[in-house]
Amino acid sequence: MKARNLFLAGVGGQGILLAGEILCIVFMEEGLDVKKSEVHGMAQRGGSVTSHVRCGPRVFSPLIPEGQADVLMGFEALEALRWLHFLKEEGVLLVNRQEINPTTVTSGRMDYPNRIYDVIKKRHARTRIVDGLELARKAGDVRTVNSVLLGAISRELDIPEETWKRAISQRIPKKFVSVNLHAFELGRGQ
Repeated sequence: MKARNLFLAGVGGQGILLAGEILCIVFMEEGLDVKKSEVHGMAQRGGSVTSHVRCGPRVFSPLIPEGQADVLMGFEALEALRWLHFLKEEGVLLVNRQEINPTTVTSGRMDYPNRIYDVIKKRHARTRIVDGLELARKAGDVRTVNSVLLGAISRELDIPEETWKRAISQRIPKKFVSVNLHAFELGRGQ
């Protein structure tokens, strides 16, 4: 597998950091060198959270330079738009169909962008939008959106499905493994 850069962006509480950890396990199981960096400043208050995951035969830095991400996983629509400048022109943009109002919107200082999904699609050709929250509900737990998105992005990476399932089973607490695997499968079907 060639070197890959995956940028994850969303809002605190969406499971971005856990998804980044699972990605690292997947890549390490494939024998790749992996580096990860994360920013989760105000995550506990619904603030922006990002995670850089880099893998390849040899990786020296955990940070993805702007315009070099092969994949951008936007767990929230506005966060996907905010971090779009990290994605390569030919990269894959996976956006969860979920809108979480930042404090500037809830305070009335700004409005959430109208038709945000149209704006995103117009700015990037290789955009896939997934209703992660709805699929997580179908799986049986709304907290599995991250597993849905991992399933959706797994189709873009040349890694066996069983490797993904082992990584989820290894990292998720035992009592939640089954529902997360179901969410992963629903996402993979997208």
